[in-house]
Amino acid sequence: MFRRTFLAAVALVALPVSLSAETLDYRPGLVKERLAAGETVFVGFQADWCTTCRAQERTINALKADNSAYGENVTFVRVDWDEFRRATLTRELRIPRRSTLVVLRGAEELGRNVANTSRSAIQNLMDVALNAAAS
Repeated sequence: MFRRTFLAAVALVALPVSLSAETLDYRPGLVKERLAAGETVFVGFQADWCTTCRAQERTINALKADNSAYGENVTFVRVDWDEFRRATLTRELRIPRRSTLVVLRGAEELGRNVANTSRSAIQNLMDVALNAAAS
């Protein structure tokens, strides 16, 4: 009985980490579809092996956990750098490297963060996205 309770508790604690389903995995055309639907899109160009990317992702997830308005109003998209570094989206946005975060609304780029893991810098970029979504 104790073992089942323990396993259930561990599963519940791990649940928020695995619920990053709020972040969509990129596929060609996804960002344009979401922008055409009037959404504000926060795009992260990441690689699983990139320590800077993981630090950014931890900060983004922590900020989303602290303020549900981010997840409710902004569409978060993760672009796998290893798979899509030569994709049309990457070229059109002139993404220089993995660990680049970009906020888009309509046809405009509203902000960008390249390889910065600072909580305040990432929060500022997320706030730009949230403010754009609210307008």
